[in-house]
Amino acid sequence: MDIYEQIVLLRREGRRGAVATITNVRGSIPSFQTAKMLVRDDGSIVGTIGGGCVEAEVWQAAREVMEEEKPRSLTFNLNNNPKYDTGLVCGGTLEVFIEPVLPPALLYIFGAGHVAYNLYKVATIAGFDVVVVDDREAYANRERFPEAREVIARDFELATSQLNLPESSYIVIVTRGHRDDMRVLRWALNAHARYLGMIGSRRKTIAIYKELEKEGIPAELFKDVHAPVGLEIGAVTPEEIAVAIVAEMIAVRRHAATNVASKTYVYPPSAATAHDEQDAIVEEESRNS
Repeated sequence: MDIYEQIVLLRREGRRGAVATITNVRGSIPSFQTAKMLVRDDGSIVGTIGGGCVEAEVWQAAREVMEEEKPRSLTFNLNNNPKYDTGLVCGGTLEVFIEPVLPPALLYIFGAGHVAYNLYKVATIAGFDVVVVDDREAYANRERFPEAREVIARDFELATSQLNLPESSYIVIVTRGHRDDMRVLRWALNAHARYLGMIGSRRKTIAIYKELEKEGIPAELFKDVHAPVGLEIGAVTPEEIAVAIVAEMIAVRRHAATNVASKTYVYPPSAATAHDEQDAIVEEESRNS
């Protein structure tokens, strides 16, 4: 199998992997400089860098690289370490560079109103592939979202029933009303996306959670929902809210700790917060009627 074709296929399927390349060789080794090996997220491999103990260690490091999403360099001195003496090695030193293979950052925006439009623009600039879903053709169309990967104008429940999201996906729920937000959230809680956010005040969020609990959905599923969505930067306008949301997604994407608070909170909360009134104003101003 061609390793480059397999990398393209892996990314197209929304999966992760890591590529190991021999970058430097001194002396005799059981392979050659530029030899490559792809390690997929299921542990399978394509190609080889020579087999034996070196390849086993590189395989393990590749698994860690794809989890951490950060490249790594390894050096193996085959002369001085007896564990590499398999009878196939004459001795030498090789350096291996391992880089992650990551799927495109795919963002599903449910809703096509003011916040959704600005979110699409900011997220596209930040390198996200965007899919827009809304039940109104007047809003969900190519004229409004020309650079989106896909624009789906369909009833939300019908649209979600036909979607098969990779676990690396990002989901942001910004529909025009609470009822549709709840319909999408009901589905999204079991989509196992990397990021799930929903717009709205804390009061509205709690009301939706309670309704879903009545349907038998466990409260523990709400702990990873970013709601109200976005970093707490005092955003008010649709443009500012879009920036706050994308900033939060980037922090998740890059495994970055931030000293700006996320608006994810423990459910059920112990008491109402001082932000409730402001959140309610933001919510009403940011939605389309």
